[in-house]
Amino acid sequence: MRTKTHLPLFGVGPVIVYGQVLITAVAIWLTYVFDVSFASFDALKLPFGAVGILFILFGLYLDVSAKYKSKIFKHVEENKLITDGVYAYTRNPVYSGWFLICVGAIFITNNLLLFIVPVICWMYMTIFLIKTEEVWLKELYGQEYIAYCKKVNRCIPWVPKK
Repeated sequence: MRTKTHLPLFGVGPVIVYGQVLITAVAIWLTYVFDVSFASFDALKLPFGAVGILFILFGLYLDVSAKYKSKIFKHVEENKLITDGVYAYTRNPVYSGWFLICVGAIFITNNLLLFIVPVICWMYMTIFLIKTEEVWLKELYGQEYIAYCKKVNRCIPWVPKK
């Protein structure tokens, strides 16, 4: 009988999360260095700020729920695939949470030029997930993971497909 080894405890998480935060921080910093205030609109400051805060709060909720309520680290050590809780709405709530935090930061800046940054972060996250964790999870859980993938989105939280 072959013993299953569990995934790396942090997977590619630090690469994805720190990468998204770095891309977002550098982009925001560059808008101040090169003064692109022409792409900001005072009329949008309040609504964009409110939306940004909502994105950040929802992102924090996903991250904290995945880590503490769903106990991701315990499940990884025990080789258990989590498909309930926030994992019923997105396969990667920690990464999605940090993605939404970065999107929220972009909204708060109220600079329309920065709205390309979430697209870059989403592509960065998706490529890393497809090339690493999804391969590992398919090898470890097989059909159970494949069935889960058919029902639940990779990054964007959504109601599961039937």
